[in-house]
This record gives sequence, structure tokens and C-alpha cells, in this order.
Amino acid sequence: MKRLIITIDGPSGAGKTTVSKILAGRLEYRYIDTGALYRGVALEAISADINPDDDAGLENICSSLKMKFVYGEKGLRLISNDSNITDKIRTPEISMFASAASARPVVRNFLLELQRELGREKGVVFEGRDMGTVVFPDADVKFYLDASHKTRSLRRYQELESETSQTLKSVEKDIKRRDKNDSARDIAPLKAAEDAVIIDSTHLSVHDVVDRMMSVIGNMRYIK
Repeated sequence: MKRLIITIDGPSGAGKTTVSKILAGRLEYRYIDTGALYRGVALEAISADINPDDDAGLENICSSLKMKFVYGEKGLRLISNDSNITDKIRTPEISMFASAASARPVVRNFLLELQRELGREKGVVFEGRDMGTVVFPDADVKFYLDASHKTRSLRRYQELESETSQTLKSVEKDIKRRDKNDSARDIAPLKAAEDAVIIDSTHLSVHDVVDRMMSVIGNMRYIK
């Protein structure tokens, strides 16, 4: 059975994380949340009081960072310089900083090689925003997962409800700003790869989306 690199790109709140984890489990593949890597850089930069447009400061941060994923009892964990930062990177502040910093070449170049190294052995599902367009343009299977803005905002609000005092309105505002930042940036803007299979999850359950992805992969005769 041929082992694949599968990419799942899309905007915030489209359901990429949940879908990617389930798909990876069905295929018995590794799952990589590349957005967590950008959030990791953001966390370290904020801790060092560095602005997202400070290229020299970001370069210093990146040069001293050693990030890796490990699998534990609670699933995939992100380790930065021997410290588990998984539970520290899921805040609105980190999200906005990560979106801004992801447009800086110094950050993208640093993480590009790390991401490609993670995919070297294949058998992996990569979740992100430019996996199929920039990081793995020759990926075996590419998906672009989307949903209506209203649906994405509600999903993100429900996800954050127990961890933040944000209102649905403020979450909607953050997602609109994140969408604009990700789509309008000059370097690797958020968009579907030309050969990506686009799936609108607005009216689909998580398992409906995964079943559709499995069908696409199966029809390509990549797996038995």
C-alpha cells in the first residue's frame, strides 16, 4: 500500500483539526497541526516582547527554537525547547500574532524546512493554510475545507467558550480579521491549490466530511 502525503488547507473554523485527526486515524497515519508551529513561534515572540513585524527579533527567536511534536496520553503535544506549550497557544492573542507573523519570510523559511522534514517519510496528514500550495505542492492528495462565515464563527465560539470570555460577536470579528490577513498577504496567501478537492462543510457533519475524503482517496486507487 502506497503511503501518502495528504494536505488539508482552509480558513479558521472550517473544521480542519477535527477532520484531520479522524482522517489520520482512519488511515493509521500521523497527524501534523502546522498552525501550532506558527502559534509556537508567536508564543515565544510575545514572551520575548517582540512585535510580529520585527524581522530581526523574529529571526533571533527562530534561530534559538527547537520545536517538535510528541504523542502522549492527551494526543499530539507541541514541545518548544523542552517545554510543553500545547495548552498555552490557543488564545485569540496568539492566533492574531501567528497570522501576522506567518506573513514574514523569516518565520516561513524557518518552518518550511521543519514541515518538509516531518513529511519526509510520508504516511501523514498535514493541516494548515498553505500545505497544498507552498509546503507540499506535489502532495499526493490535497483538500481545501471551507464553510460559511457564520458557521465558522459559531464553531470557533463553541470551541473557545469554556476557555475565554469572548462573545460570539467578538469571535466573528476576529475571524474576519484573520481571514483578511491570511488571504491578502503577499507571501503564501490562503487559497485552494488548483488541484485541491474543495469541500464545503457548512451542512456536513465531521464524519460526512471524512467519508467524502476517504472516497476521494479510494477513487484515486491509492489505498486498497
